[in-house]
Amino acid sequence: MDPVSTTQKTLSQWGQRVRATWTNWWQVFLLGAQIVVLAFLPSSYQRGAQRAAVLRNLYQATAPLLTWFLVLSALISVVLIRIVVATAYSYGLSQYALEVLVRTLVLELIPLYAAMFVAVRYAMPGAQRIRRLLAEQQRNGFETTDQTLLRTELLPRALATVFSVLLLAAVSCVVALVLTYLTVYGFSPWGFPSYTRSVGSVFTPAVTLIFTLKTLFFSLAVAVVPLAASAQRDAAGRYSRRSDISEFARLFSVVLLIEVLSLVGNYY
Repeated sequence: MDPVSTTQKTLSQWGQRVRATWTNWWQVFLLGAQIVVLAFLPSSYQRGAQRAAVLRNLYQATAPLLTWFLVLSALISVVLIRIVVATAYSYGLSQYALEVLVRTLVLELIPLYAAMFVAVRYAMPGAQRIRRLLAEQQRNGFETTDQTLLRTELLPRALATVFSVLLLAAVSCVVALVLTYLTVYGFSPWGFPSYTRSVGSVFTPAVTLIFTLKTLFFSLAVAVVPLAASAQRDAAGRYSRRSDISEFARLFSVVLLIEVLSLVGNYY
């Protein structure tokens, strides 16, 4: 076998993969920009089918998930709170327990697993349903235009996903803060001034801004990345089924990048 031709073939395959990867991520970025622009247009919420689709998806993305997520979040919070408080008391570092809990549980963990919960329970299954719908329409010889697909299917689901992540993260943070107070001070009201002072010392303006932006970008990533993949054709121009594992890995890589950037902003 000619080594020169083998090298050329390898470089050609590598270049094709790089070009395909770049094209896929460019489509994700382009779809995200279109969704953000449409989200600020009043016409996206006009009366009729458009508004009904947005409201229906808002309900489907939040109401069925809220109860189970709060139960799961409360259980995880109680376990972590007990571990951190017991460890801090055993080492004589009880004065740092509240700050550690707020930084690890509220600032880092809750936005992350809220985004992953919505992704697994709503965003990714919804993206697969859209892809099956597009494949069925293609087999029947019916093609939906990009703008129609964006307004009728992708935009309502994206708005619902963003709203769901933000709502679940906010409610879960409140639950975690209440459970933290009850674990440390019980039902006594006398610990409230000390507790609010400790929590307030963590939420500086810079930390609050980074926390808000991180949660917002988490919600945008969960909303856009699966939907962008659902609307992408394969090499044959068809809407073949994509692997759930590969799609989740793709989404998790974006979420992990956002988390790393937020950690750099908070602690470096």
